[in-house]
Amino acid sequence: MVSSEETGRGRTPAPATTGARGRPSRSRGRPRSFDRATALEKALMAFWEHGYEATSVADLTRVMDIGAPSLYAAFGDKRSLFEEVVQEYGTRYGSFAERALAEEPTARAGIERMLREAAVEYTAPGRPHGCLVIHAAANCSTPEVEQSLRERRNANIAAFESRIRADVAAGVLPEGTDAAALARHAGAVIQGMSQQARDGASREELESLAEISLAVWPRT
Repeated sequence: MVSSEETGRGRTPAPATTGARGRPSRSRGRPRSFDRATALEKALMAFWEHGYEATSVADLTRVMDIGAPSLYAAFGDKRSLFEEVVQEYGTRYGSFAERALAEEPTARAGIERMLREAAVEYTAPGRPHGCLVIHAAANCSTPEVEQSLRERRNANIAAFESRIRADVAAGVLPEGTDAAALARHAGAVIQGMSQQARDGASREELESLAEISLAVWPRT
């Protein structure tokens, strides 16, 4: 008779357990397979709709259709995921402003195009209205996130001012133009358009607002 000790030494590994239909069972704790880009887009829409603070990890795992371990493994924590979402938003949905300033011949033309395109983008059907970078900061009590979003908004205003100052130096705008105030005005208009879109303003209404706001620009 073979002793139990000897049996232990020579025992072959037990076969993998099988499910009800004979398939190997997934080992406990193994991350679920999913499409990362699709999951990121779903997270983007959730943050865009509800803001950073009001979107919980439970909300994210539900809309992304993944478990918490998979979320943490693929994206890190909620804040890290949000940072990636903001980058993705800037590339896919928010780049119209930068393009307008870069491609138009004057600051006024760039701001005009930016505001007109904002009216279209902020009211586009099938997705949340307004701007994620503006809306996600509402009621945010996480200082690092709030600061990051504020810096992005202020960077946009700084870009407006830089372009306006260049036009003043080139004689396109009058010498006494208050570049800082004009840039702040443009920032206030586009931020206001975002909130108006959230409140139900139509594309046509926002386009009219953009047109009126351009009346304050000085002429040479």
